[in-house]
Amino acid sequence: MEYSIKTGDLTKQRTACLILGVFAKRQLSPSALLVDKASKGHLKEILKRGDMNGESGQQLMLYDVPGIQAERVLLLGLGKASELNRKRYMKALTASIKSLNDGHAIEAVWGLCDVAVSNIPEAGIVRETIVQSEESLYQFAETKSTVKKRQRPLKRLAVWLADRRQLKTAQKGLQQGKAIAKGIKLTKDLGNLPGNYCTPTYLADQAKKLGRSHAKLKVQVLEEKQMEKLGMGALLSVSRGSRQPAKLIIMNYQGGKADAKPVVLVGKGLTFDAGGISLKPAAAMDEMKYDMCGGASVFGTMMACLEMDLPINLIGVVPSSENLPDGDANKPGDVVTSMSGQTIEVLNTDAEGRLILCDALTYSERFNPATVIDIATLTGACIVALGNQASGLMANNEALAEELLDAGSSCGDRAWQLPLWDEYQEQLDSNFADMANIGGKGAGTITAACFLSRYTKKFKWAHLDIAGTAWRSGAAKGATGRPVPLLTRFLMGRCGL
Repeated sequence: MEYSIKTGDLTKQRTACLILGVFAKRQLSPSALLVDKASKGHLKEILKRGDMNGESGQQLMLYDVPGIQAERVLLLGLGKASELNRKRYMKALTASIKSLNDGHAIEAVWGLCDVAVSNIPEAGIVRETIVQSEESLYQFAETKSTVKKRQRPLKRLAVWLADRRQLKTAQKGLQQGKAIAKGIKLTKDLGNLPGNYCTPTYLADQAKKLGRSHAKLKVQVLEEKQMEKLGMGALLSVSRGSRQPAKLIIMNYQGGKADAKPVVLVGKGLTFDAGGISLKPAAAMDEMKYDMCGGASVFGTMMACLEMDLPINLIGVVPSSENLPDGDANKPGDVVTSMSGQTIEVLNTDAEGRLILCDALTYSERFNPATVIDIATLTGACIVALGNQASGLMANNEALAEELLDAGSSCGDRAWQLPLWDEYQEQLDSNFADMANIGGKGAGTITAACFLSRYTKKFKWAHLDIAGTAWRSGAAKGATGRPVPLLTRFLMGRCGL
């Protein structure tokens, strides 16, 4: 969809639809009051008839409102003004965008950026509006033979500003919102592709394609023979059960000063996870195509940074493989040697994500990073602990953890910090190797992070477990694009934005 910023007299905006807000007890938002005055009380008169009282989620379409140039006015219920938060604002926005997309208004003016939303800073309201608008319209149709097309879908949305002095900030927010939305879409598209489409080779090809379209991005793909020379025995042990060769994808974006240390994002890229010899149950196994959403989020974050031309050095590392049962696959009890030289007893072949991540984390040392963040759909235990509301966060540096938590809160893509105490490390003890790849029944999310922490002693590091947030199940099944908003806000913060 196309987006723009509008200023000037709201009542003179020529548009197919003007979107305004109504608070509880039929209280008009500031922009709605302007329209009501121009129409000589028409809006208040309509509301008195009782069709709408301003409850959150209500909608009322009006035609031929006198005194204005808009063909229609869509009134949105916002609930109590004192209780208007991100969730209610986004709910109203989503409902209105879907209604207009299903109707016949191909363009509209959004007149709600003058309302106060408790947990969206004023400077970010335009950015968040654009991101949510794109979220409302997202559809995945790449693997469908026929797609039902709307006759007159919504094509253009203008965001109206009450104060022209905010124009520069709003235009920057619009550009940022479009970039983040583009990154989220890429992450969703990659995540939603089935495993027979999105293989490690396909991911590598997508990285190369991204590199060809952006001059500041250099892409390198390591093949299995190169990884073998580097000693990546943990990563390669996972791919042995698959006919698809593993890939180590490195995306290097140089947007900052040449001597500035980069931020490194390491994303788990398991394009399908059947569990290996420790085979998963059949129910919902199709959703294991989403086990590469950590890697997909690195792609999406890189896309957003490229589109914003952020002044930062950023490296994305995506170890990609499949985890399938085969005569040559990892067996429970096998011992493998990681790139770091540490040995690992594979007690459960379904705990494979940490095996590919540990070698990628060791590889990241060569970049002399400012910080390293890994992102992975790592443990079902994280879903038990946090559900699908928050990603799990663990880190070896408290300042970095706080930075990520603040970034998530500022954009609604929240994380929750779990402990990473030394007492948990003993759960990984092994009689036959330096460590086991699982730590028993208790604290599975934490012991998985403890495993990874043994490969991150040379840099500041944080781990995001997105097993509960990367996709939705049920009727609304699909990738969410998280944590691209959190990661982009973190990187923007590092750039002073």
